[in-house]
Amino acid sequence: MTLPNNTLVLVADGRKALFLRNDGDEQRIDLRTASHRTREDRKDSDIKTDAAGQSPAPAGTGLPGGTMGETDFHQQEEDRFARELADKVNAMALAGEFDDLVVIAPARTMGELRPLWHKEVTARLAGEHVKEMTDRPIPDIEALLVGEAAPPS
Repeated sequence: MTLPNNTLVLVADGRKALFLRNDGDEQRIDLRTASHRTREDRKDSDIKTDAAGQSPAPAGTGLPGGTMGETDFHQQEEDRFARELADKVNAMALAGEFDDLVVIAPARTMGELRPLWHKEVTARLAGEHVKEMTDRPIPDIEALLVGEAAPPS
């Protein structure tokens, strides 16, 4: 993949987002960190307020009711982080802060981001990679973008 100078590369998951800029040119990618965001991963006791609920017993069976599945509050927080990230990127696109965008994110995060992109973001989207890379060093991200074999995540 060729990336023009100043292309914005977003590397994100449900807890962390890295905004990188290509300081190089189309022949040689040189990613530099522009900014980053991190969501605090709170403890269960800080998120939950009560125990899982009970479902009523099936009528006339004499069977006890079952425990309802517990809500995954951590996943809800990750999804909320992705939505806030989409709002940030939309605002950046509307302000003209980038001409080209490449997004690298795992499937769940990408699924939250895609439907929220403004048409200005979609028009500037130069590429997507469905992969977890927030914990990888910048040379591994550059290798992914130029199509070289990056170490597995």
